[in-house]
Amino acid sequence: MLSKTKINRKLERKTSSEIVETILAAKKQKAWLKIANLISAPRRKQASVNLNSIDEQTKEGDTILVPGKVLGTGNVSKKIRVAALYFSEDARKKLKDKKCEIVSVREEVKVNPKAQGIKVLR
Repeated sequence: MLSKTKINRKLERKTSSEIVETILAAKKQKAWLKIANLISAPRRKQASVNLNSIDEQTKEGDTILVPGKVLGTGNVSKKIRVAALYFSEDARKKLKDKKCEIVSVREEVKVNPKAQGIKVLR
């Protein structure tokens, strides 16, 4: 079982106010507790996902959550919604060119508090 206390201990080490606010918002929702734990991990342990991987593992209209960084290697051929902590400049440009929706994890927590229809890629 995931512990909010352990997440709070990890939270003390975070220096980015945006990451802290994202973890706090995710921690409040039971459905987002696992994501809060992944985000509160050290940055070197967070996921880095290429656009090729996202394209291979998704269908048209999916909502994807990356608890880390989206990298720009490859292309996306589908219109999808991508939520992540960080986006490389190249990835952001390629996703915008394909008319994909780009949101932060905190925005996704607010819009979808029950985490319905989200596919987590690591």
